[in-house]
Amino acid sequence: MRDQAEELRMRMLQSQNKLGRSIAVVSGKGGVGKSNFSTNFTTTLSGIGKKVVLIDMDIGMGNIHILLGKTTPANLKDYLVGEKSIEEVLFEGPNNLQYISGGSGLSGVMEWTEEMFSRLIQAFEYLQKHYDYIVFDMGAGATSQALDLLVSVDDIIVISTAEPTSITDAYSMMKYIYYKDPDKNFFLLCNRAFSEEEGIDTTSRLELAMSRFLSKEVFVLGTLPEDPVVRKSVKEQVPFSILYPNAEITKKMKQIVNRFTDYKLEEEPTSKQSKFISRLKSLFSGRA
Repeated sequence: MRDQAEELRMRMLQSQNKLGRSIAVVSGKGGVGKSNFSTNFTTTLSGIGKKVVLIDMDIGMGNIHILLGKTTPANLKDYLVGEKSIEEVLFEGPNNLQYISGGSGLSGVMEWTEEMFSRLIQAFEYLQKHYDYIVFDMGAGATSQALDLLVSVDDIIVISTAEPTSITDAYSMMKYIYYKDPDKNFFLLCNRAFSEEEGIDTTSRLELAMSRFLSKEVFVLGTLPEDPVVRKSVKEQVPFSILYPNAEITKKMKQIVNRFTDYKLEEEPTSKQSKFISRLKSLFSGRA
């Protein structure tokens, strides 16, 4: 009886110490529906009971809050410059999703300082302790800060379309990250496919290229179709997974979320050691 009680206590302690996984959603080129995927992926993920925070990393040009139909009085930039606390820039979206806006209406290029790096790391440490998943919707620009974040996160979700330029750019993005961290977890998705066959062909080509040229195994999440409900949901500023729960694309999104959560990772981050935070500290200190 004592052994069983001790085992239960250990399991509870491990659950309390477990840190949220950090995920970056990227694409090699713009126009592939990355931000739309991020909002629907996270609302679906939070809809199955996961604690999720979505962070718009396109500072000054973010559109996550617009896609969610929200007006936010504060954003990530306000936190980074010390005008707001992390709690003051966290807002609630559909299905209990929490999000941090990147802000819109670019007001000049922001020069990052050492204090901003420090505040960013403090925020991520806080969020890892309070959420199951921290999802970063990455901007199109490949700034040094964005690349540092991509190298540091636990998982990378790469979105491509069937267009040859999109496939090439998606591979180039993965190759860059792979050379920085060969152990990175890559998840592939074909978006806006006109058929299931087109989606399978796209992800298969990327999967084969990673295997043949880099000897790297990647995980295919699936395909999302080109669907008119996406445009309608953007116009209504409500995620399609909420506005059209019975649409084919919503069913596909649920399958993708289930594949992602069912994927067995070799190592779960714990409060004793967060590779995400330690990598960030190392990279940022190297740029100081």
